[in-house]
Amino acid sequence: MADQFETDLLQIDSAQISAVGARASNQDALTCCKQDELVCFVMADGAGGHEGGEIASRLVIHAIAEKFMQEGSFSPRALRSYIEWAVIKVAIGKRTHPKQQSMSATMASLLIDQRNRSALWGHLGDTRIYMFRAGKVFCISKDHSLAQRFVDAGYGDYANIRQHPQRSVLFAAIGAEGDTFPDITQEPVNVLDGDAFLLCTDGFWEWVLEADMENTLAQAQNCNEWLAMMNRIAERNVSASGKGRDNFSAFAIWLREPIAVR
Repeated sequence: MADQFETDLLQIDSAQISAVGARASNQDALTCCKQDELVCFVMADGAGGHEGGEIASRLVIHAIAEKFMQEGSFSPRALRSYIEWAVIKVAIGKRTHPKQQSMSATMASLLIDQRNRSALWGHLGDTRIYMFRAGKVFCISKDHSLAQRFVDAGYGDYANIRQHPQRSVLFAAIGAEGDTFPDITQEPVNVLDGDAFLLCTDGFWEWVLEADMENTLAQAQNCNEWLAMMNRIAERNVSASGKGRDNFSAFAIWLREPIAVR
């Protein structure tokens, strides 16, 4: 008798965290939404004056989720249109909130097609997207930061980018003037059983090294455990540094083929 599957769709296990850290308010925002066989994860990290960052980050995630739910499309062009809608929404928000002319937000978004086993992602700023395959970092989004530019020019080592004095100086964000466009995968990426993703703001990845991400991934039994283990490492590193932690947010995502039932 042939095996039967509970569903032929790729299974997604996910966990999330978002906390204020040592700041007065949480200017990070994140959401996840589903349209038929497509899933959209989106995260933003706001900046710009009193309440401005909170407004910007929420405008970004709601705009991308809204456009995704309206169109339910999966393509680099579709993802770009979702992000462009967020740009428009933040511009409208600036007109609605005259005191928030400097508000902006970095962002990262991941689309997963469960039936066709493929993924797309895009980002702007230093909110990161990590992809893991066979338990190892497979690819990392490249920050739109001054520190990353120094590294690209050969004036620094990527391993030390977390300590770079210009690490927090960004040259791209939604709502910020500039000619940098979002980085979006040019073609859908085929995903495999066991692949994992981590979307996180700088308040998270600043305190967790890539080796720690891999080590905890190997030890964890599920996404909740993986995320909790990484955050415990971050808290220890923050405590040892004597610094205050920024807002931090993360999505941990595991992909699994459906289980066969005899």
